[in-house]
Amino acid sequence: MSRAALLVLADGRFPAGGHAHSGGAEPAVAEGRVQDADSLAAFCRGRLHTAGLTAAALAAAAAHGLDPLALDEAADARTPSPALRATARKLGRQMVRAARATWPSPELDALAAARPRGAHQPVVLGLTARSAGLGPEDAAHCVAYETVSAPATAIVRLLSLDPFHATAVLARLAPELDRVAEQAAEAARQGIDALPAASAPLLDITAEAHATWPVRLFAS
Repeated sequence: MSRAALLVLADGRFPAGGHAHSGGAEPAVAEGRVQDADSLAAFCRGRLHTAGLTAAALAAAAAHGLDPLALDEAADARTPSPALRATARKLGRQMVRAARATWPSPELDALAAARPRGAHQPVVLGLTARSAGLGPEDAAHCVAYETVSAPATAIVRLLSLDPFHATAVLARLAPELDRVAEQAAEAARQGIDALPAASAPLLDITAEAHATWPVRLFAS
């Protein structure tokens, strides 16, 4: 395992398009559910233990070597919102491009050929981690961190929240990130049928509403 590769993959500046997405934070701000650092922490914690756990397990399973096409179907089944499915595939398509340029592999090439419109982003991230010589735990940690860092970064822009406070939220969530990543990696070792399907209905509902906004700062 290369720690440098893990840092590159987890870096928010990795050109996979994540900076354009708020992870549901934009509609949460509009509805008044996120107003400050404390409500941001509650939002991130809820997202981490539901959508984050599910996505981290998919990524860990792909890094473990499970069939990425079967995992892509499993991701579809775990994503009831059409808007979120479209977002996941758009981000997956962008990540495939970045990953093939960074860590070329026959597995990434095969996935790109089989899913020209994009596979779900967590599946692509897990396969990217595998191509970079990383393991299931590494992939799960990347996704778990992304699950909370995207909303935290977005809230700084949406509310002009002090970035020190946003970073402190992420730091306080670190032990929970570790536990979610470990849980996801353990599930991945047991096969696709054992992968969690934790749901976040409010994220699904607000994603559908957000997709209809005529003006928005973030793509999702």
